[in-house]
Amino acid sequence: MSDSSNETLREAALFYHENPKPGKLEVRATKPLANGRDLARAYSPGVAEACLEITKDVTNAARYTARGNLVAVVTNGSAVLGLGNIGALASKPVMEGKAVLFKKFAGIDCFDIEVNETDPEKLADIVCALEPTFGAINLEDIKAPDCFIVEKLCRERMNIPVFHDDQHGTAIVVGAAATNALRVAGKKFEDIKIVSTGGGAAGIACLNMLLKLGVKRENVWLCDIKGLVYEGRTEEMTAQKAAYAQNSAKRTLDEVIDGADMFLGLSGPGVLKPEMVAKMSDNPIIFALANPTPEIMPDEARKVAPGAIIATGRSDFPNQVNNVLCFPFIFRGALDVGASEINDEMQIACIEGIAELARATTSAEAAAAYQGEQLTFGADYLIPKPFDPRLSAVVSSAVAKAAMDTSVAARPIGDMEAYKAKLNASVFKSALLMRPVFEAAATAARRIVFTEGEDERVLRAAQAILEETTEKPILIGRPEVIESRCERAGLEIRPSRDFEIVNPENDPRYRDYWGTYHEIMARRGVTPDIARAVMRTNTTAIGAVMVQRGEADSMICGTFGEYRWHLNYVTQVLGCEEYRPHGSLSMMILEDGPLFLADTHVWSLPTPENLAEVALGAARHARRFGVEPRVAFCSQSQFGNQFEGTGKRLRAAISILDGMETDFEYEGEMNVDAALDPELRERLLPGGRLSGAANVLIFGHADAASGVRNILKMKANGLEVGPILMGMGNRAHIVTPGVTARGLLNMAAIAGTPVAHYG
Repeated sequence: MSDSSNETLREAALFYHENPKPGKLEVRATKPLANGRDLARAYSPGVAEACLEITKDVTNAARYTARGNLVAVVTNGSAVLGLGNIGALASKPVMEGKAVLFKKFAGIDCFDIEVNETDPEKLADIVCALEPTFGAINLEDIKAPDCFIVEKLCRERMNIPVFHDDQHGTAIVVGAAATNALRVAGKKFEDIKIVSTGGGAAGIACLNMLLKLGVKRENVWLCDIKGLVYEGRTEEMTAQKAAYAQNSAKRTLDEVIDGADMFLGLSGPGVLKPEMVAKMSDNPIIFALANPTPEIMPDEARKVAPGAIIATGRSDFPNQVNNVLCFPFIFRGALDVGASEINDEMQIACIEGIAELARATTSAEAAAAYQGEQLTFGADYLIPKPFDPRLSAVVSSAVAKAAMDTSVAARPIGDMEAYKAKLNASVFKSALLMRPVFEAAATAARRIVFTEGEDERVLRAAQAILEETTEKPILIGRPEVIESRCERAGLEIRPSRDFEIVNPENDPRYRDYWGTYHEIMARRGVTPDIARAVMRTNTTAIGAVMVQRGEADSMICGTFGEYRWHLNYVTQVLGCEEYRPHGSLSMMILEDGPLFLADTHVWSLPTPENLAEVALGAARHARRFGVEPRVAFCSQSQFGNQFEGTGKRLRAAISILDGMETDFEYEGEMNVDAALDPELRERLLPGGRLSGAANVLIFGHADAASGVRNILKMKANGLEVGPILMGMGNRAHIVTPGVTARGLLNMAAIAGTPVAHYG
């Protein structure tokens, strides 16, 4: 990296840490404190009740305080990665960063604690005294051999998990990467020769873990700055290194590397030379993990060993050995079962979970986060990427189960599948609300045709549909394009074998399809020639014809193009007296729950009749997600204070509903703030018929509905499920170009639900 690039990065990093407020953390209250009643419950006298419950049973601390989800990251700054002994205060940015990772990846609250204490026994005393505050301790960046002493004393004296991430976190990720590297190389742990450089905490922990995975002690050759660790050596020795001393006359790395199957480097730049790599076995495994400059650069190693399987500690090369794959999730599982320690079995379960996940099909979310990278299991993809959202459920649940199996769990989990679903819900915001829809969809194997079948998001959704539902995807597209894109994306699915394909360029049903389309459209200006052209070029029309002919139960389109363009063909083919578009409904999943918006796409300027139909459909669909609808008609007008405009049409829609038998609350017309704030609404219209905050907002103009939808997506981190096309009997849904693969999966579940389930 050039000097100018380094300076730019330096300035950007400093700006990031300083603005908009210094540091990377803040404390937020999780309970309301808006009035005297809240204060009485939060502090005196109400707080005494929680205190008394904890005195009766100490495990109640996890029920009534944050302790059950609180970790301390503790350091004295004596061995900060890449910086050395910079002291406690200077290490604080690193520890804050670690705390942020806990929160980001596992939803764990974390305090960083930097301690001015260099004596390991005194440091252990300080850490042990923190036990009442925390559910677990993460020791970080403490130099060897002091870190071994601190961890040993804390583990012996504390009844909560104590985990030195520099040792065990690195060892776990190395173990997972090594497991898969050996699978790629066709070798076994018990047969390989390992040469390692670096006798520090991480290096020793990695070797200890590799022994637990099956490596033979006599096949491990450890080198450090003084050369081979051999029996009788006294210089620069520790008890931990001595455990790997070899009875050998060899003394240098160059001498012992001959025939090695695996090099494990946790030392310094340039330690492993190309000529040493040439002496290793065929297809050598090289883990050059020194940061920022590895023991050997990957391109140098491959010049002499083209088949080398290489991992580094850097994000700009494949196979980054990054502790973030481990520590958030091992702590998540340990905290959730109230584990008293993190034992070997839990660590091995973590290894197996990480390794297995890399061998599975890559998630759409990880692919989106790492665009341009090949995320297919093999030599360049041994371990998952840190932003793979599946890590939480897979790894945390494996750790929790291992804790229960080894009897170190104070709060065992009764339903592991429900626990996994809860973990997924914390990562996939839609998971919890979509559960009843997926359950309903599981009662029938409906055929869903995706009209843009060549889109990678559709392909990933199709893979997920086959894995997670009983639905049968049908894709419209060219088979050779679909196959090549499945292969490029690392997907296991293949055309014809796993799903049906309709090829617009050459399908035996072409004559039947254009004939059906012409029959429907003959008196609307469509000639046979036009019908033939449409059935060759318009995949939305093809999908609609398939549903019309009964060859598919529902269609999903819209991953590109304008919504109403697609709606035109859907309505042409599938619209009739029984089925016609009533409106579109978007469920926005926000931090405090779901909010439904309509009509976002179908009617630009809906009539009162349109608005009444939209409200009826929105109420039905809200119940599909387990939400009891409270509908607010939203306008610039506030309960009649503006006679004309959207308020007039909304008042007319309410009159229509008043004349019908309805089973949901509705009120209006009103401003959005009045809809969402019951106290404000009560001041404006005492005794109104809407209880609580509205959860369904109906707008009198598509611009307003669409604007609110997009603001919630972009500024409130809202996740959209939809838009759901109402009124078409669940036979067609039109998504928008910004939809994700997860969004398509959600829409497939909605489309896969028999109409009887939601009226």
